[in-house]
Amino acid sequence: SDGSIRLHQMTSEYPLMQWNDSTNGQPVIALQWALTRPAVFFVLDASSNIYIWDLLENDLLPVAKQTVPSESVVTMALLGEPEKTNGLLGIVLAKESGQIDIQYVKKKWALP
Repeated sequence: SDGSIRLHQMTSEYPLMQWNDSTNGQPVIALQWALTRPAVFFVLDASSNIYIWDLLENDLLPVAKQTVPSESVVTMALLGEPEKTNGLLGIVLAKESGQIDIQYVKKKWALP
């Protein structure tokens, strides 16, 4: 609820990494690992901002932030086929109105 994110190992109750205030204090609505690139994850906050984290590029801050204009996004999901190396990765955004929006991610964050 405060925008902090923690990365845990399944065998420990203590986080391996913790990023406080990663969304400028906005609650995290959804977080999902990329299906095609294990070091990348996406975070959606309550202000309809999407943060892209690539832990191989920067493990302190997100590598990109995208604001979804005009309408509130209530959740997101990722599309992709981990067994394929074509680098296709999509983000599905569900908006408050019920509209579904699909956007493709740049290959640099999608390629294995």
